[in-house]
Amino acid sequence: MSGENGLALLALGPAGAVGLYWALYRYYRNTDKSHAFERETRVEAKPVTGSDVKVGTNNGTQNRRIEGENLRDYRRRVQQMRKDGG
Repeated sequence: MSGENGLALLALGPAGAVGLYWALYRYYRNTDKSHAFERETRVEAKPVTGSDVKVGTNNGTQNRRIEGENLRDYRRRVQQMRKDGG
């Protein structure tokens, strides 16, 4: 292999990597597409509905555990998957 052909072959690797990176970037980022969300998308505002109901307080809590936790009861937390699909 002559020196000129070897140099061209060595340059082909990085050039191919750059080309592949650019193609994947354009494919996943859609940089060649344009969409102006603010202009092309219509969003209708509606009045806020709901209520503010105070459920309880949690000030000065001293408990280190949550009431009703199932951390150690793994059989209740995790259901076994059977091989027959049921």
